[in-house]
Amino acid sequence: MDTLQHMLSWMPALLNGAKITIALTICATVAGLIFSFFLALGKMSRNIIISKICSAYIFFFRGTPLLMQLYFIYYALPLLSPVLTINNRFLAAFIAYSLNSAAYCAEIVRAAIQSIDSGQFEAAKVLGLSHGQTMRLLIIPQSIRRLVPPIGNEFIMMLKDASLVSIIALADLTKVTRSISSSDATTLVYIPAMIIYLIITAFFTFVFNRIEAKMEERE
Repeated sequence: MDTLQHMLSWMPALLNGAKITIALTICATVAGLIFSFFLALGKMSRNIIISKICSAYIFFFRGTPLLMQLYFIYYALPLLSPVLTINNRFLAAFIAYSLNSAAYCAEIVRAAIQSIDSGQFEAAKVLGLSHGQTMRLLIIPQSIRRLVPPIGNEFIMMLKDASLVSIIALADLTKVTRSISSSDATTLVYIPAMIIYLIITAFFTFVFNRIEAKMEERE
């Protein structure tokens, strides 16, 4: 009974931490997805300079650990210049996660666009549409339907990777769990914390599955 009461007493703090985890994941994934369209189109651009810059960005953020990127933005940038100091921990985490998510989503977007039948480009050209109009009116709307499953996976991965923000003392679910574990000298707090993670993951997995199913019904 005492153990159950302890677990219940931890719930308000854990749920507040979960709110930060969810908010960070949603904000970073949405921002990253928006930026990723520009990166994907830039990488596919016929302009060699733009293509190389976007490719280099994607290579860098996919090729280096998210943990180091977070460290660099929060701890190293101020050493380069005081102007670059980011005192708000949530903002620092948001920037790091958004930049990282954009690189991964860019490859997802590029693959989705390139999966569209090339014959549609030729048909659009015959109709007198420019390349930009073809992408905006024809190709991208079709590719969006193919983005849901991989973007859903990226979101779930980002949700679990959000635990890394505890290294900059952002009070997410993992940080709160560690604090409770230290203050109460118990590891039992990890049980409700993991259950909360499972519930959050299951909920968003269900949401993305429903969105995918709805899109398939429309086809």
